[in-house]
Amino acid sequence: MTELSRRATLRAAAGLGLAALPVLNAATANAAPAGFPDYKFLRVAFDKNALKYNPTGELIFPCIRGVAGRVAKPLGRYYLYYAPHDPPGGICLSYADSLEGPFTEYPGNPIVSRAWNPHYDVSHVSSPHVLWREDLRELWLYFHGENTTTRLARSKDGINFSYDKVVLSASMLPSGTTETSYARVFEQSLPRLGANYVMVFMINNAANRRSIGWGWSADARNWTFAQEPLIRPADVGARDIGAPTVARRNGSTYVIYHENIEAGGSMLITEVGNDFSKRNHLGVFHAPLPGAPDNGRCAAASFGTMDGVEYMFYEAGARLEGAIAIAKAR
Repeated sequence: MTELSRRATLRAAAGLGLAALPVLNAATANAAPAGFPDYKFLRVAFDKNALKYNPTGELIFPCIRGVAGRVAKPLGRYYLYYAPHDPPGGICLSYADSLEGPFTEYPGNPIVSRAWNPHYDVSHVSSPHVLWREDLRELWLYFHGENTTTRLARSKDGINFSYDKVVLSASMLPSGTTETSYARVFEQSLPRLGANYVMVFMINNAANRRSIGWGWSADARNWTFAQEPLIRPADVGARDIGAPTVARRNGSTYVIYHENIEAGGSMLITEVGNDFSKRNHLGVFHAPLPGAPDNGRCAAASFGTMDGVEYMFYEAGARLEGAIAIAKAR
């Protein structure tokens, strides 16, 4: 079966409210591509309308991290980072003892705001991604503000952060790049590049067409960025793609990302291989629910495992109306 007909089948299933199932064989009928599990919506992480801090009524870009045994006296076993996107944004934290939630809002939100004297004063900060640095016993927070600039802050407790530096800006990409944002960073050994970490992010250009960019680093602070996109929307039959993340399965590495930024859409998946040399586009990774909370759109996946069960946190709902949702592997 061709990739085109396979994706058409997946989209038809999504329209009926069914799970996204690759048309492979009976043995994999209940799995996403590449042997990933099929995730089923469980609940929203919290009622966004009940939050003390939510200035815009929309939340995006969850990042879930286990902190038990990593930070002293954690508020819970798991920390969930998220943010509004529209001004003023603000990096926020909630916590729970179970990945199934519900999560409790940290009363001091936002933990990072749009102004941090003397480092920056911008319209908004958003898209938090937290990397655990085992070697330093620190949590490293990557976030954007403005959309052209990704910054790094560091913390021992996951709540109180010290500003470090700018790690990515549009000026580091070719002329005509208007945005470099929604970055996530992962440990990834790339011996040919002398790298121990990889970053994936969204690129926008003057034509307002978005693609997936990437870079590599030895220390997760100082980066080299590919001057050509890792994945272009035309490669996968989409107008735009964004909100990438990295996942591993069965000895290989994959990038998962959202299609059609300005409209409803699914998460897609591309195998890049452990050396990021492959471009094996596998189609739909996860299709949104037609009804609440997805309302035809899911994006920005962040994964966690508890007691051997896999979970996916994601951005659910129309752009700039989103909530943070939890899905559980079937």
